[in-house]
Amino acid sequence: RAKMPQNEYIELHQKRYGKRLDHEERKRKKEARQAHEMSAYAKKVKGLRAKLYNKKRHNEKIQMKKTINMHEEKKTKQKDAEKVAEGAVPAYLMDRERETAGKALSNMIKQKRKEKAGKWNVPLPKVKALGEDDVMRMVRTGKRQKKGWKRMITKHTFVGEGFTRKPPKFERFIRPMALRVKKAQVTHPELKATFTLPIIGVKKNPNSPLFTQLGVITKGSIIEVNVSELGLVTTGGKVVWGKYAQVTNNPENDGAINAVLLV
Repeated sequence: RAKMPQNEYIELHQKRYGKRLDHEERKRKKEARQAHEMSAYAKKVKGLRAKLYNKKRHNEKIQMKKTINMHEEKKTKQKDAEKVAEGAVPAYLMDRERETAGKALSNMIKQKRKEKAGKWNVPLPKVKALGEDDVMRMVRTGKRQKKGWKRMITKHTFVGEGFTRKPPKFERFIRPMALRVKKAQVTHPELKATFTLPIIGVKKNPNSPLFTQLGVITKGSIIEVNVSELGLVTTGGKVVWGKYAQVTNNPENDGAINAVLLV
């Protein structure tokens, strides 16, 4: 009676006899097929197994996004781990933690003065008001389409870098992928030039605080854009990282966001 293989028999066999000549290619193809097989299984699976599978995939995606964000080099201010200086340190420096200035600069301090000074001098002081009916439509759910608590956003939105959707069953506000934006065409009024800049966030939507929270971008909205590549510098010699801009077009009509920088 033949014995069954024991322990790490595959690794042992590979050490003794090597791998197939097409091993790497077969492995690559298997990995490439895996995504399609998972997708097919996700479509096919039903009931409790579907719930468990979707929960597992949801957690995996969140973990993957967290890992990606960790690996991205966003150098913020960090405590300096340098050695303690030799000799006596003055009393007023005893409990002070040294910090290294990072690349990502705080926007709050930069914009505080302007916010204290009062209202912004915006290109479009008045815009046509939009109600909830203009921005979102009802989505019927339930076995007989009787429930009407979900809403589909029909305007362009900004959701941020580390955004993870809620499970579709519990998602009240649906923001379609096709209407999500990451960049805007921003015109500098003094330079008379237009740049494509990444959006950092939606500061204010004049129509509703809910739209601001959801990141809905309509005509007259104030958005924050990353202007680090323009090389703007403050009077103190520091690089300006984020600046506000006002949207001047109807993004849903043009398919792009045009804005004017507030300087």
